[in-house]
Amino acid sequence: MDSDPDKWLEDKVSDSLVQRHRLDEVLVSGRTPYQAYQIARSRNFGRCLVLDGKIQSTDADEFIYHEALVQPAMITHPAPRRVFIAGGGEGATLREVLRHATVERAVMVDIDAEVTALCRRYLPEHSAGAFEDSRTELHHADARQFLAESSEAYDVIIIDLPDPIEAGPAYLLFTQEFYRLVSDRLAPDGIIAVQAGAAALTELLNLTAVHHTLKSVFPVVAACATHMPCFGGPWGFCLASRQLDPAALTAEEVDKRIAARGISGLRFYDGITHRGMFALPRYVREALARQTRLITDAAPLYLYGK
Repeated sequence: MDSDPDKWLEDKVSDSLVQRHRLDEVLVSGRTPYQAYQIARSRNFGRCLVLDGKIQSTDADEFIYHEALVQPAMITHPAPRRVFIAGGGEGATLREVLRHATVERAVMVDIDAEVTALCRRYLPEHSAGAFEDSRTELHHADARQFLAESSEAYDVIIIDLPDPIEAGPAYLLFTQEFYRLVSDRLAPDGIIAVQAGAAALTELLNLTAVHHTLKSVFPVVAACATHMPCFGGPWGFCLASRQLDPAALTAEEVDKRIAARGISGLRFYDGITHRGMFALPRYVREALARQTRLITDAAPLYLYGK
């Protein structure tokens, strides 16, 4: 194995687990006021966005992550018109939201304007024109402050942020206090989706803590997961609502809603996939049931994750 450290990216999954990616080329790298960034070309996954040393998305499999994050919540809602996205700098989350013809307004708030601009330049296929869509409203601001200063109610809120790493820009957007604010900004039949970290046997702390924190705010919370090749294993998501339960949808109903909304181009998500995502292994279900730790402003959970 080539031992040249400049040709390998060490992606720290946790304090005890690191995976290495062979890099063919670094297209651009630097640091913004918020985080270190790198856009590189990896041997296995093509171009990839790396923030604070961690892969966020890649050419090869970003469609899996972004469809898994966005589509279950969007399909569960009967007619999503107003959607809020926290994070999502590549624009791929926005792309998935805009597949739905019901959407009239998609508000994306990402704190790092520089990273968003770099993604538009070096990873244009990830957004696929979403930033130019007339329904898009892009803001570079703190998502928590943006929601706090807004009175608008949204049908779907999607939290597409890195895990709460110590001193990172996102940790306060995983807390009980933030989820209460999100609940206040949801329409009565609204639903939220949160990327919730690894769902591997030895890396369940973030997923279980996010799940439990959401349950302290919302009456309906459902966790799901799928395998993410570039992350090296299964990845978890949590959906929460006052009344909508995505886990109750049948495969037939999911496919019916996809067809009714005229959605095309999906490569990962359909009715069978939806059911599979919510069919979690027993060890994950048991971990979710026994987890009691909340993430709060006073005691945020610091982890290494996406």
